[in-house]
Amino acid sequence: MKTAIITDSTAYISEEMRKQFDIHMVPLSVIFGEETYREEIDISAEQYFQKIKEAKNLPTTSQPPIGEFVELFEQLKKNGYDAAVVVTLSSGISGTYQGVISAGDMVSDFEVYAYDSEISCMVQGFYVLEGAQMAKEGKKPEEIIARFDEMKPSIRAYFMADDLSHLQRGGRLNAAQAIIGSLLQVKPLLHFVDKKIVPYEKIRTRKRAIKRIIELLDEDAQEQVPMKGVVIHANRAAEAEELQRELAQKYPHIEWSISYFGGVIGTHLGEGAIGVGWYKK
Repeated sequence: MKTAIITDSTAYISEEMRKQFDIHMVPLSVIFGEETYREEIDISAEQYFQKIKEAKNLPTTSQPPIGEFVELFEQLKKNGYDAAVVVTLSSGISGTYQGVISAGDMVSDFEVYAYDSEISCMVQGFYVLEGAQMAKEGKKPEEIIARFDEMKPSIRAYFMADDLSHLQRGGRLNAAQAIIGSLLQVKPLLHFVDKKIVPYEKIRTRKRAIKRIIELLDEDAQEQVPMKGVVIHANRAAEAEELQRELAQKYPHIEWSISYFGGVIGTHLGEGAIGVGWYKK
């Protein structure tokens, strides 16, 4: 059985890695006024953060049209694939997962397995890369989904929002909270609970917020079992590289990588956000 691995753009897996591991990607979009940009295709993360500085209003975001999934499924079927495992960002923040299910019902003689990562960014990408390796080894879709379910209990991710105006404009803070928070240098830590992004703690200063994320990682890293981890940044590459070096030295049993927040997730978190995700292999 030949199985394709598909994800959406918010996994932020580079084009080079997608080619290397034969991963197919369907983009979400960011919309500035009358202009729509498919992230990772029409607009890179760097271009997005430059454009948002010039924009009068915060862009909106949209999930992929169902037709894009249908078209991809039909093409994969013509290319000899029997099935697809599709890993999406959390269904609590996007309708992409439901769109995959609807699209799968429209294609005959092709099995579609939609998987709700219940998270986003490269932590979602952990599932995708694991699934791509298994598909390459000829594993069946059911085996890949079972492995995802094994991974899910140990997956963690904490994000620090640096720019409270994005959270306020996105409806997660009111104006008064954003003003007070900015004055006090509050850096909210966010995480996913029941598929939605919610506050974990409010911490004063960026340095303390990153220290707190490391403390949370330390709780899971004590067992010294093999793990994978990722540092994710919103237009702060140098800071992410420095943090990765620090974490790699402190936790040599964790395989580290660096990723980024693109336009869709960046719209909600703002420039300067940084996050760390991990799971036990």
